[in-house]
This record gives sequence, C-alpha cells and structure tokens, in this order.
Amino acid sequence: MGRQGVSRAHDIGGQTGFGPVPLRENGLPFEHDWEARVCALNGVLRARGLYSGDEFRDAIERIPPPDYLRLGYYERWLRAIEMLLAEKALLPDALLADDGPLAVTDDG
Repeated sequence: MGRQGVSRAHDIGGQTGFGPVPLRENGLPFEHDWEARVCALNGVLRARGLYSGDEFRDAIERIPPPDYLRLGYYERWLRAIEMLLAEKALLPDALLADDGPLAVTDDG
C-alpha cells in the first residue's frame, strides 16, 4: 500500500495556498530564455543516456525541502541536472563550489 498521510515538499498536488498556475500572455511555455535552455539540456542529456527520467524525477525529489520550496520550476530542474552529473562524476565539484563558475549569487 501507499504511504497515506505522508507528504514531502514536492507532493503539493491538491494542496491549497500556492495560488493559480501563472499563464503567460504570449502563450510561450518559458518565462525566461534560460528556462528553455535548461529544458533542452535535460532532453539532450536524457537522449544521450546519461540519466533516465526516473533518475531525474528522483533527483528533483531529493532536493532539500527548504530549497525545493524556494526554487522555481526550472531552477529545480537545473539543480537536479547538476546533482545527477556530479553524482555520476560528469561535472567537476569545482564547478559547483560556492565560489565556482556555476555558483548562483543574489547579484545575478
């Protein structure tokens, strides 16, 4: 049987208080260009067999709850991609360091 009554941060379906899904006036699926690039990157990496859809979903679900709730949809995708590539030793740790070239900063 399932784990009834147990909800993790990513299990927000059917919950209230998150507001409506925002719709874009131009009808495009991405709000920012970088989101399209993250989506394309995910497609290429999966097509090349570097990870599966199940691994990708699992990586998203392993994002710590405070981070999961703070990050946007495609930011979660990027975090999951980074996690998977690092775990498979395909992305050097130095790139992900707090002061590395891929570090996310508040100043853009």
